[in-house]
Amino acid sequence: MLPIDPRIRAELEQLLPGRVASGEPLADWTSLRVGGPADAMLRVETRDELVRVLELCRARGLPVAILGGGFNSLVRDGGLRAVVVRLAGLREVAQAGAGRVRAEAGASHSQLTRFCADQGQSGLEFGVGIPGTIGGWIAMNAGVHGREVKDVLDSVELYDPAAGALVARARDELRFHYRRTELPPGAVVVSATFRTEPALPAEIRERQKALLAQRRATQPVDQPSCGSVFKNPPGDYAGRLIEAAGLKAARAGNAMISDLHANFIVNLGGARAADVLALIERARGEVQRQFGVALETEVRTLGDEP
Repeated sequence: MLPIDPRIRAELEQLLPGRVASGEPLADWTSLRVGGPADAMLRVETRDELVRVLELCRARGLPVAILGGGFNSLVRDGGLRAVVVRLAGLREVAQAGAGRVRAEAGASHSQLTRFCADQGQSGLEFGVGIPGTIGGWIAMNAGVHGREVKDVLDSVELYDPAAGALVARARDELRFHYRRTELPPGAVVVSATFRTEPALPAEIRERQKALLAQRRATQPVDQPSCGSVFKNPPGDYAGRLIEAAGLKAARAGNAMISDLHANFIVNLGGARAADVLALIERARGEVQRQFGVALETEVRTLGDEP
């Protein structure tokens, strides 16, 4: 770990008293429960705090990594040479006019879908199958059950470093790809507004319940994982290919390719990032060798080797 200049740390402490930690193990904050320490970790509670922190880091030349729920992220064992900003305080979900629901970037999928059911707002039920937080949803154009975030998105609020401020972008101003949304360089999602349709709360809950049951039956939701490891190649499924390659339940150390769904790698307890990376490379290599298909990772790999 490289210590942050004491003068810069003092500036960060002044912005966020008592909320700046050095050497925080990222294994404690990622869904896979692996990863070395961050140079610094900050928790922001408000939009204004987020903008001030990002502007300070930009002015001081400090690399920044944004952390929501810690899904879709694999941090190497050497940790992350960056200021890790947790959006845990940005969790508000509220109505945003007729047929609109607005959620801050740190709100969880369960928080948003529960709010929609309570308010009789339909259209986001598919979200019960997507882990993580709203900021991650937007950044990766998350999707499941044949739907993606782009299908229900109305607008996004971003911190844009080029403007040095928060800006709004309508859905039509953004470009979406499979598991990726094009955002301005260095932009950070702060909130998003989604389009909804009125429906009976009981009907919404029933649809959510059915989707959750399907997810529990087909994915290792009760074990630490980072979600889907690979993107599905055109016309096929990464999990099917990995299983066909004979790699279900394959292990490296205490990491294992799930015996329930082969596109998940689970932490059996005490796994290292190196174990997970070894399984990723093994799966990629075997699928390429046996089927001639090049798998592309969906999970973000961050940080340094020890």
